[in-house]
Amino acid sequence: MSEEITEIRWHGRGGHGAVTSAELVAKAAIAEGKEARAFPSFGPERRGAPVQAFVRVSNGPPIRVRTEITSPDIVVVLDPRLISVVDVTAGLRPGGLLVINTKKALNSFPQFVQWRLATIDATNIAREVLGITIVNTTMVGALIKATGIVKIESFIQPLEDIFGRRAGDNFRAMQRAYQETKTREVE
Repeated sequence: MSEEITEIRWHGRGGHGAVTSAELVAKAAIAEGKEARAFPSFGPERRGAPVQAFVRVSNGPPIRVRTEITSPDIVVVLDPRLISVVDVTAGLRPGGLLVINTKKALNSFPQFVQWRLATIDATNIAREVLGITIVNTTMVGALIKATGIVKIESFIQPLEDIFGRRAGDNFRAMQRAYQETKTREVE
C-alpha cells in the first residue's frame, strides 16, 4: 500500500465488536473527507470464536484493493487472550503499531519490542462506563490516541448512527480510553 493509505487489522471474538470498530473508523474517516473501506473476515464462526475485521483509510489516493489485510500498519487486539491463540502480529510491518486491550504495563510485552505499542484496560472502562464488557468503542479511543488517524469529534455521528440512544455513553467510553491509553515507541 502507499504511504497515504493506512491499513488496520482488528482481532477480536465474534460478537464483541471488532467489525463495528472497523466500521466506526471508516465512517469517521469518511466524515473527514477521507476515503475508507471496512470489512469483516469470518466464515461459519460462532459467537466468541476469533474473528478479524479490516479497515483502510486513505488521505489521498483512491482505495482500489478490496482484499484482506495481510501486511497491516496497525493491529488492534480487543481480547488479550487471543495473543496466545492467534499470531496477531503476522505481517505487521516493521515499526508498525500494536494496540492491545490489557491491564498489563507496556513493559510486560517484550515479545513486541520491534513494534510501537499502545495499551489500555478497555474492558474495565467498558464495564464502568457502559455496564458491559464489549470493548469496541474503547479500543477505537485507544487507536485514535496512538495514531491520530481521525479526530475523536468525527465519531459523534457514526456513534449515533450505530448506537442510537447509547451513543453518548459510547462516546464517553471512547474519550476515557483516549485519555488513559499508554504508548511506547520501538525499542
